[in-house]
Amino acid sequence: MTATRASIVVSSLCILSSVCLSSAQDTPSQPTAVANYIWYGCQTEATSTRALSLYTYADDAMSLESCQVFCSGKGTSYFGLEYARECYCGNDFGTGSVSAPATDCSMACSGNASEYCGAGNRLSVYVKNGTALPSSTSSEPGGTAPTSSDPAGPTATGFPEGWSNQGCWQDGPNGRILPTYQAPDDAQLTLQKCAELCDSNGYTISGSEYYTQCFCDNSIHNGGVADKDNTNCNSPCGGDNTQMCGGPGYLTVVSRGTPAVDQAPAPQTDGLNGTWTYQGCYEDNLNNSRTLFWQLTFPGTMTPTQCLWQCSQFGYAAAGLEYGDECYCGDPIDVTTAGSTKQDDSECNVVCAGNSSAYCGGGSRLSLYYWTGETPLYVFKYPQGNNAGTYSNLVGGVVTPLMTMQSITGKVTFLEKWGTGAANSTGAYELDLSQLGDFDAAWRTMHVKTDIFCSAGLILPDKAARQLTVGGWSLDSTYGIRLYTPDGSNGVKGTNDWEEDVTTLKLQKGRWYPSAMVMTNGSILVVGGEIGSNDKPEPTLELLPYVGPALYMDWLERTDPNNLYPFLAVLPGGGIFVAYWNEARILDEATFATTKTLPNMPGAVNDALGGRTYPLEGASVLLPQMAPYTDPLGVLMCGGSSTAHSALDNCVSIYPEAENPTWTLERMPSKRVMSCMAPLPDGTYLIANGAHEGIAGFGLADDPNYNALLYDPFQPVGSRVSVMANTTVARLYHSEAITLLDGRVLITGSDPEDGKHPQEIRVEVFTPPYLYSTKPRPSFTVENKDWGYGDSVTFTLGAAPAGKLQVSLLGAVSSTHGNSMGARTLFPAVSCTGTSCTVVAPPRVHIAPPGWYQMFVLDDGIPAVGVFVRIGGDPGELGNWPQGSGFTPPGM
Repeated sequence: MTATRASIVVSSLCILSSVCLSSAQDTPSQPTAVANYIWYGCQTEATSTRALSLYTYADDAMSLESCQVFCSGKGTSYFGLEYARECYCGNDFGTGSVSAPATDCSMACSGNASEYCGAGNRLSVYVKNGTALPSSTSSEPGGTAPTSSDPAGPTATGFPEGWSNQGCWQDGPNGRILPTYQAPDDAQLTLQKCAELCDSNGYTISGSEYYTQCFCDNSIHNGGVADKDNTNCNSPCGGDNTQMCGGPGYLTVVSRGTPAVDQAPAPQTDGLNGTWTYQGCYEDNLNNSRTLFWQLTFPGTMTPTQCLWQCSQFGYAAAGLEYGDECYCGDPIDVTTAGSTKQDDSECNVVCAGNSSAYCGGGSRLSLYYWTGETPLYVFKYPQGNNAGTYSNLVGGVVTPLMTMQSITGKVTFLEKWGTGAANSTGAYELDLSQLGDFDAAWRTMHVKTDIFCSAGLILPDKAARQLTVGGWSLDSTYGIRLYTPDGSNGVKGTNDWEEDVTTLKLQKGRWYPSAMVMTNGSILVVGGEIGSNDKPEPTLELLPYVGPALYMDWLERTDPNNLYPFLAVLPGGGIFVAYWNEARILDEATFATTKTLPNMPGAVNDALGGRTYPLEGASVLLPQMAPYTDPLGVLMCGGSSTAHSALDNCVSIYPEAENPTWTLERMPSKRVMSCMAPLPDGTYLIANGAHEGIAGFGLADDPNYNALLYDPFQPVGSRVSVMANTTVARLYHSEAITLLDGRVLITGSDPEDGKHPQEIRVEVFTPPYLYSTKPRPSFTVENKDWGYGDSVTFTLGAAPAGKLQVSLLGAVSSTHGNSMGARTLFPAVSCTGTSCTVVAPPRVHIAPPGWYQMFVLDDGIPAVGVFVRIGGDPGELGNWPQGSGFTPPGM
């Protein structure tokens, strides 16, 4: 928060307590002039009317200057400010308004804590050009207020049965003492009318204040106490001037029997079930920053337990309550980082809006609690040295990619949007990982005909493992279907290039930011997007090769533009999982009708509409499937952003086909938007790239997140995240992460166009800790690389296993915008006799959709260099598609 907000908070505290905290800000002053208006003095309110009654307005951002502008615009001679936030204009003073000591005008302006803006029943008055006009109805400054020999008036009669006058009670030091209901102002108010109104609405206490105001409740809140005498209730009732309807800061209370009085407020220390412990009253807004980042407000309802519960649901172990209805969530380390220190408990003196017996902070003061439950909300691991993995430079780059894919030849495809790199860039390049020592031999220039900016990508299940991109930025690009058949080998450059001809082959609907998935029948499902750059939605899905018209999906139209690049997955039960914005559902794979609507996923602690897909961009993967594949498939999403563009610091997971699926939330140690996730051979996941704040898009995020995380799904929930190594390269919008056959993760891209961070051509790798193990790295050979479902496939180890032997299969991935299209992790059954082993292919198409997979053999968690294998063949006969000039399908 800014200093201005801090000033408002402290000033508002002055409103409630009539005492400004000198420890929170400098003592305000009363300027001698505001523009052409000169200080006149501190003036009381009038009797039965306002002192300045021509024009008025109220504003939480009130200042002397804003009131002067308002009244000057109305042409009045006086302006006056009362109660920190109320502005009044007039040409004379109402009857009964008299001069008061300047020290009575002691409330700081709600919008400028350096100035005084009156007080209760006191106005800071300024006069135009310093010339006071004679008042026809007021006494001169310095006069005395009218008095009464019996200020409380005669004993009232005519109350509801059982009701009686309880005298004068102080209102407001810690908030209203009857806060539950305030009736509309009544110019004809009497004590009887107020009591009758409250009684008829089921209340047992009425309070009358300031001529026309009536309040109702069932108990006295906020430390309200009866005055020692009735002299402060000196405002005649609007409907009967023989009765006194309270006064400035005082209520005339009438009740049925003796009014119930809540206990005196104090910090809540019990009733927390042993899970939270009160730490004391701590500073907030140091250096214009919040001590705890995440802010929630619960107007009129907040209690300590309400705030603490909400923070704990999102994994925050520190909770702070401030100013009665503000709740802040974070971590204990945030308090230390902010430099916040403990203050005297008396400075946390604002009662909770929903529990008048408890304090909820003060002005720039937090009633601070820490989670001390038996089970920690989270446990982050901090491995050291090579156990945290390492980032390193791989090779000098030539392009800023927005999409990367490793082909079955082992080479890596880099695709960029037009206009990103050098003027002579062709938009497509291929990297030979076997030639990293020879720059010219490592890179091959390729070509695309239309702009692949924000297209979808896949590796097809045909025998050539062709690469596909669909969609793009504008015009023909949005309809583009581009195909590349990988060729060449280590050290030998290929000759094939990207093929495209929109006159022969194109999408039915132009799409920018679509997603794509290979279905179980081998068809290609293309979902969503927009019709072009920042244009209206394309709320349909279609199939390739063409089998029918595009199908309209109402949920895509309703959630645009926060549903772009939706996450798609084939489910073992036969449906299609789709997640978009903060929603998810299961579609029938034949009709695409919704068969199951899943609960909305959690977002931010203060924003249920926080999301995971572009532009609130997080990343998603499927959790490991383990033979015999009887457990439901899990989906994991990490990072994203709130609708206020605050990056999320959590992961959520769900098992969509479970009987009653629910989302599980787990904390990350830092906020991250535009995250990328790479499945690793050992079943863990690397989380990398992104920013601490903002959303995806050009110039819309900042504060790069240089830290990598490792998510281990085999650990207990809440203990799955390890904090790994840092990079020095900002990886923001248009960055990628893919797992290579050698077990490292290729880290590329970043095109923020923010004037701060460069278009990034450097190519890095993250080396996971398993490659730093002192244990021997296994090796293997496999002859059969084209598997049918349920096949038993033999392979040979380079040496007898030293520990537990496993095989993992990682779906071939196209990485863009946090969406790893094709990603899937399986651990099939494997057995060995000596160095001769057999792996059993997944049993059916819904466990492993047809396509290419990276096969890894792991010995005691250390992966061998992998190879690509195909599972399930090419049931859609994509090898014969498309027909027509300009394309060379590989056949079956």
